[in-house]
Amino acid sequence: MQKQGQRHGLLNIGFGNFVVIGRVVSIVNPTSAPMRRLREDARQEGRLIDATQGRKTRAIIITDSNHVILSAIQAETIGQRFSAEEGE
Repeated sequence: MQKQGQRHGLLNIGFGNFVVIGRVVSIVNPTSAPMRRLREDARQEGRLIDATQGRKTRAIIITDSNHVILSAIQAETIGQRFSAEEGE
C-alpha cells in the first residue's frame, strides 16, 4: 500500500547514479560551513555516499534515512529534475 504523497520514481544525480525520489529530504549547495560539517560528520559515521565519480561536489542530497549523498551535478539542476519528476 502506498502512502499518500509518497513517490517511487528515480532522480538522476549524474553519471548513471540515481536516488529514489520519495527518500529525498533536501538538495543543498555544498559551499557553506554547515554543509561542510554535515558532510564530514556523515563521513565519520559511515552515512556518506559519494556519487561524484571523482569530480568536484556541486550538490549535497540528504535523505530521510539520514544518508548524505554527494553529486557532481549543480543543486539547481537536480532541483529542476526533481520538480519535473514531481509533475509526472
